[in-house]
Amino acid sequence: MGVTETVAWKRIVGADGVVTDKESLRAFASDDSNTLGERPRTILRPRKAEEVQEIVQLANQKGIALVPRSSTGPRSRGDTVPQAKDSVIVDLSGMTEILRLDVRNKVAMIQPGVTFGALQDACAKVGLRVPVPLLPMASTSVMGAYLEREPHTIPKYHWDMSDPICCLEVIFGSGHLFRTGSAAGPGTLEQQWAAGQAQKTPMGPSQTDFMKIVQGSQGTMGIATWATIKLELMPQAQKGFFVGAAKLEDVEDFTYALMRARMPDECLILNRVALAAIMTKDAAGRDRLAENLPEWVLFYAVAGYERLPQERVDYLTRDIADIAAACNVKPVEQLATIQARTFLGLLSRPGPEPYWKTRHEGACREIFFLNTLDRAQDFVKACRAECDRQGFAESGLGIYIQPIQQGRNVHIEFDLMYPPEDPASVERLRTLYQDISTGASELGGFFSRPYGLWSDLAYPKCPDTVKALGKVKRILDPAGIMNPGKLCFGKGV
Repeated sequence: MGVTETVAWKRIVGADGVVTDKESLRAFASDDSNTLGERPRTILRPRKAEEVQEIVQLANQKGIALVPRSSTGPRSRGDTVPQAKDSVIVDLSGMTEILRLDVRNKVAMIQPGVTFGALQDACAKVGLRVPVPLLPMASTSVMGAYLEREPHTIPKYHWDMSDPICCLEVIFGSGHLFRTGSAAGPGTLEQQWAAGQAQKTPMGPSQTDFMKIVQGSQGTMGIATWATIKLELMPQAQKGFFVGAAKLEDVEDFTYALMRARMPDECLILNRVALAAIMTKDAAGRDRLAENLPEWVLFYAVAGYERLPQERVDYLTRDIADIAAACNVKPVEQLATIQARTFLGLLSRPGPEPYWKTRHEGACREIFFLNTLDRAQDFVKACRAECDRQGFAESGLGIYIQPIQQGRNVHIEFDLMYPPEDPASVERLRTLYQDISTGASELGGFFSRPYGLWSDLAYPKCPDTVKALGKVKRILDPAGIMNPGKLCFGKGV
């Protein structure tokens, strides 16, 4: 990095916002997904949107690739590993302001560095809550998670794939600042607030949903500097239940019935390994607990709010019990040593450290995609067959199934836990990860978040999409500086 360039970066973000030590840079050349890339030339830590815009504009002038990131801590999906030489990491984790909390409209405007813990604490003070993914790391960015369409555990509040993000402020790769949805105007944000607006409508300007171009783009279109997030009322009373089953099919009809009626708040399915991994501190404890759990566990919770909260919990409990009896399943408040109320308490917060997926073996490779619940068992059988064929222990395979879009489809996730210090295990996981991913794609799994290998599985199935994305990319990022080599970009687009 030249002296002139260093001076320019320091002018934009200050001397303490420019990181050039070799150890910090080297950490970005790979991540826990075994993705290998190029060591970046520097790391920039802006604090304001104006600084982000200046960074993008200067990068355009100099032809420098930018790789945005907002969460801190371990990285495991390859999306922030630079593929271009001499890239610059734009670290947004220092932008930690909750810019606005609108109680009446139940919406928060936040910067990229705001974590789930910080936002949940602020919301709780005014009687609101943010839908949280399943036990995220404490360092996980709210904006980062929802821009990557990380599913949360309350499917009845998930109407559209973009939920719960509403509007964005984004610096496109061209260097232009743009606001999506109702935030686009007319008027300034302050004028909109004075008129009672809350930047809650995601579509716009006009009928174009620019937010969906940015969401899921892995930083290849631009850098979002704030987002508005839909919030929900904080329950005044809650009650959780487990439903155990020997086969996944045994809870399918019950889950569909719950989703149709939109009765529960939280609703998710775990296999016994995943549930035991969440509730224990080491591999031995996980295995002991798993032995005493049913193969599959559906968890759901009902809630009451401002008016007659306990009465609402009571009648929902009774109504769901009737549905359960018709589906030949039995809700209980305890499985083995796990109390449903204890598990429910975990779901509203980031998970305890160390992270539950890596706590027991030291590392984990995730494989996740979308399909429908009635087909989930096909993917589970194929995954388990591949694990058996390659000698991967069943005790290390966690499975998480999350209904989304009010049960219209599900997020299916296989978590392969393994010891990273064992070279043989690392090599076996490399092959197993590829084979399970390929098999899931061939079965019809939709990799809506195509990291690394998955982009080679997803995009060849839809060349028209690739062509259209290429056109959009050339409009919004004409110099191709935004995270090159990700998604379908850099592959002839």
